[in-house]
Amino acid sequence: MTDGTAPTARPWAWIPSLYFGQGLPYVVVMTLSVIFYKNMGVDNTAIALYTSWLYLPWVIKPLWSPLVELFGTKRHWVLALQFVVGVALAMVALTIPGPDYFRMSLAVFWLMAFASASHDIAADGFYLLALPGHQQAAFVGVRSTFYRLANIGAQGGLVYLAGVLQERTGSMQTAWSIVFGVLSLLFVLMALYHRHALPRPRADVPGQGQAQAGALVRDFVGVFRAFFARPGIAVVLGFLLLYRFPEAQLLKLATPFLLDSTAQGGLALSTKDVGIAYGTVGLTALTLGGLLGGWVISKVGLKRALWPLILLMHVPNAVFVALAMYQPQDLWTVSTALAVEQFGYGLGFTAYLMYMILVSQGPHKTAHYAICTGFMALGMMLPGMWSGWLQQQLGYLPFFGWVLLATLPSLAMAALVRIPADFGKESADA
Repeated sequence: MTDGTAPTARPWAWIPSLYFGQGLPYVVVMTLSVIFYKNMGVDNTAIALYTSWLYLPWVIKPLWSPLVELFGTKRHWVLALQFVVGVALAMVALTIPGPDYFRMSLAVFWLMAFASASHDIAADGFYLLALPGHQQAAFVGVRSTFYRLANIGAQGGLVYLAGVLQERTGSMQTAWSIVFGVLSLLFVLMALYHRHALPRPRADVPGQGQAQAGALVRDFVGVFRAFFARPGIAVVLGFLLLYRFPEAQLLKLATPFLLDSTAQGGLALSTKDVGIAYGTVGLTALTLGGLLGGWVISKVGLKRALWPLILLMHVPNAVFVALAMYQPQDLWTVSTALAVEQFGYGLGFTAYLMYMILVSQGPHKTAHYAICTGFMALGMMLPGMWSGWLQQQLGYLPFFGWVLLATLPSLAMAALVRIPADFGKESADA
């Protein structure tokens, strides 16, 4: 059982929707924006550079994460920020028809990114407060799966919808305006649902920052001091920064690769085809990978599961080398190849999430988890910024070969981390 006071506060009633809601604005800002700008004719270098800068709110969110812990409840933060994201999505839809859409939409994406990063802090803290340890491990696969379902749903269903609308209206601008309008409505409805579905954990109480302003600065500094004073902090930071080093570069160029012409080294898929490739076979594979990864960790513990999961996450990136080499034109061949990569990602990312939970253990769980995700975002932001330029210098095939080589730093850090033998194992925590 959870710590929620409501008898109907079962984890399955809110964890899937909460983490779908956490993933949706993130994938809109970081991935859907890439496809949108590609459809609008922006080049790969500009897309990778400017959309990578949008990672910054997730990088610096630890600077204000103690405020979420010290003021109000996590539940109230979650609900308020979901409404803010809904409004921001509506604003994006309104900027697209304008003559200066690129700068205006980037500005609104920045607003959405800050709201989404703050929502992440509150939602992750709420998860840690509402579940006991063994359920945190058991549901880590569920939360990562639904987070990634938001990713695939946006890249799959919404991209397909944009393609259909473009064909029917004859205007890419109109198509994307409708898509962002639908997203806005969906997010507002999600916030209304969570107003009733989220439990009320006894531990989710207003922080002491409301009681005395003088203690705020001391508590704020103390949160960071406690995190950076932990033993082996250099290895912890290296692991957080480098675990996703290959993916950080691959992610920004995956959809441009699918959309670019064969003469440019791409696969020349239509916008609709990209939606199908990510939203059908890939969706199923991701779901299975995320659920299986969480189940494995809950049964054998993170220590034993780490190496198999990290290898299963990185090795499937080789499918992009094969796709760039042979440039298959059959949609289902491409979809199956992407499913292999997505299945491996679903497995491997659960290990990363569980390691962040391990690092955040202690009296400042919410803020320390936010610091971890800030370093994760920095590890995605910096490689992503140069990835578009690098791809245009090398071409797609050599670039994907480089991505495989870039797995070595991640593997090196995995060899250095220290994990308690039974951490995450259900029988140990129960």
